[in-house]
Amino acid sequence: MTPAGPFSAWELGLALRYLRAKRREGGVALIAIISFVGIMLAVAVLISVMSIMGGFRAELMGRILDFNGHMYVQGEAINGPDRAEALARIRDTPGIASATPMVENQTAIRARGQVLGAIVRGMTPEDVRAQPFLQESVPAEALAAFGAGRFGGNGVIIGQALADSLGLRPGDPLTIYSLTGGGSALGSLGPLEKTYVVSATFTAGMADYDRAFIFMPLEQAQIFFGKDGLWDVVEIKVDDADRVGELIAPVRRAAGPRAVVTDWRDRSAAFWEALKVERVAMSIILSLVVAIAAMNIISGIVMLVKNKGRDIAILRTIGASPAAILRVFFLAGAAIGIGGTIAGVILGLLFCWNVGSIQAAIEALTGASVFNSEVYLLPRVPALVDPVDVAWVVFWSLLMSCVASLPPSWRASRLDPVEALRYE
Repeated sequence: MTPAGPFSAWELGLALRYLRAKRREGGVALIAIISFVGIMLAVAVLISVMSIMGGFRAELMGRILDFNGHMYVQGEAINGPDRAEALARIRDTPGIASATPMVENQTAIRARGQVLGAIVRGMTPEDVRAQPFLQESVPAEALAAFGAGRFGGNGVIIGQALADSLGLRPGDPLTIYSLTGGGSALGSLGPLEKTYVVSATFTAGMADYDRAFIFMPLEQAQIFFGKDGLWDVVEIKVDDADRVGELIAPVRRAAGPRAVVTDWRDRSAAFWEALKVERVAMSIILSLVVAIAAMNIISGIVMLVKNKGRDIAILRTIGASPAAILRVFFLAGAAIGIGGTIAGVILGLLFCWNVGSIQAAIEALTGASVFNSEVYLLPRVPALVDPVDVAWVVFWSLLMSCVASLPPSWRASRLDPVEALRYE
C-alpha cells in the first residue's frame, strides 16, 4: 500500500477537525476565532487604506493635470516673430493633444466691498471652450458668448467658490486690478483697475482652483496687464501624462533652441513625492499590523498542540512521521490565515466599492462632514482598487500566517510519544 504524500487529504482533514470547537477545547476555538478576525480586519484595513491613497493620488493627479496641463513652453521662442510656426509645429508633434498660449497674472479683485486675491488666466475663446471642466460646468450659451466684443469683451468666467466668497452671480460686476498696468503711446499707465462682468461660474472639482482662478479672453488680458501681443506660456496637454518625459525632446525641437520646456513633474515634484512617501509609510505600518495579527496564530496552535499531546503520541505510534505531524498543525494555522485573508479581501473590496454610500450614510447619521472638500481638495472619498496592491496584501498575509504557524508546528513534530503518554 502506497503511503499518503505530503499535504494529503488525511492531514488536511485532521487539521480542520482540530479547529472545530468542542466544549473542553473552547479556549483553542476562541483564540482561532480571534486570530481569524484579527487577520480579516488587518487585511481589510490595509486594502482600504492603499486603495484610498491610490484613489486620492489618481483623483488629484487627474484634476490637477486636467486644469493645468502636462508640459509648458516658455522663453523667447514663444514671443519671437516665428512663434505661430513654432506653435503649429508643437501641435503637430505626435503625442500632443493640445497646445494653448496664455497669459497668467496674480491680481486683486473687489466686489461688494470685499477684496481678495486671484489668478487671471487669459486664453483664446476657442481654447476656453475646449477645456473639459468648463464644458461640464459652464452653460453652453455662456461658453459660446465668451470672448465676444471689442478686444474680447468684458465678460469673465470665475470659480464657483470664488463667486460664493464674494456673493456674486452671473451678470454681476467684478473689479480687477492690474498691478503692472496697461501700455499706451506715452508708456506704461501704471496700476489699473477695470470692472468686468461675471458671465458664468465654473467648477473644476478642486476647491483651490474654484476659489482662485478667473478666465479672461486672451486679447483683453494682454491689453489689461500690459502684455500686448505677448504670451507668458504655452500650456501643452499630451495623450499619456505618464509618458510626458519622452516628449520633452520632440517638443523642444519643435519650439526651437530658445525654448524652455518643463513638465508637470517639475512643477509639482514636492507634492507628488510627499504623496508617494505617505503611501509607502502607511503601507509599511499597516503591513506590520497584518504581521502582528498573524502572530496570534502562534498562541492558538500552541494551545492546540498542548491539548492534542495524546493524539500526537498515538499518531506517532501508528506510523505518522514527525513531518506529517508538522504538516497537520501547520495546515491548521495556515487555514486560519487563509480564511482570514479571504474574508479580509472581500470586506476590503466591499468597503472600497461602496465607500461613497458609506460616507453618505455616516454623514446622514452623525450630521458631520466626514470628508471636508475644502480640507482635502476633493468632493468625496476616492478609492481606486489596484489588483497589484491586492495581490501583494494577499501574499503578505499568507506569508505571515505560514511563518506564524511554523514554530508551534515544529514543536509538535518534536514531541516524544513516550513522554506524551506517560501520565495518560
